Amino acid sequence: MASDSESSDVAPDDQHEHLRPEGTEPLARITVDYTPDACRHAPASGEIHVTYDHRGGARWRFRARFLPGGAVAAAVRAPAGDTAGLNYNLYLSSLEGSGDMDEIDFEFLGNNKRAVQTNFFVAGCGGREAVHELPFDCSDGFHHYAVAWGAEAIKWRVDGEVIRREERRDGEPWPEKPMYLYASLWDASDVDEGRWTGTYHGTSRKRVKREAH
Repeated sequence: MASDSESSDVAPDDQHEHLRPEGTEPLARITVDYTPDACRHAPASGEIHVTYDHRGGARWRFRARFLPGGAVAAAVRAPAGDTAGLNYNLYLSSLEGSGDMDEIDFEFLGNNKRAVQTNFFVAGCGGREAVHELPFDCSDGFHHYAVAWGAEAIKWRVDGEVIRREERRDGEPWPEKPMYLYASLWDASDVDEGRWTGTYHGTSRKRVKREAH
């Protein structure tokens, strides 16, 4: 992500193609679920910018679903400046907005740029949140975030290091539905009365999310 207004006016291109995690392919085809004008995509490189401004944010998804047994990864830079209240994320979901979705999350909380939250849902039930301290400010540069999802385990990685591993236990629910890859940028100030991400106060500086897949 970038935060300066100049960057928000430059269409994504191949300048960050070298950042794409090894072994991944660029996302050539995405669907923007809302505010398409706030989401810019360079199919050749897979680079995506999402802006938060007076229009609100945006959400995009890859057009095909993934099955257990693989991994997704992206190089992400969080927005700089005062981002309290905002949630920016990268996640897998069987269908966003569905009451019985399976989901696996990376979530960046705008009031703490040195942490990332992980979570997963099964049939719409979450409550498995964990917050992980990062050894860097996630707005200072691009870092790699990856989810490996299989029939027996889920692993979340940051810059190649496993920060969380969940193993399937007998008799407990497990995410098994085919899932889309999503990302979004939105104002979460109202969640838990601002205790989750803080409260967004507005700014004249645009927030831009960049991801190189």
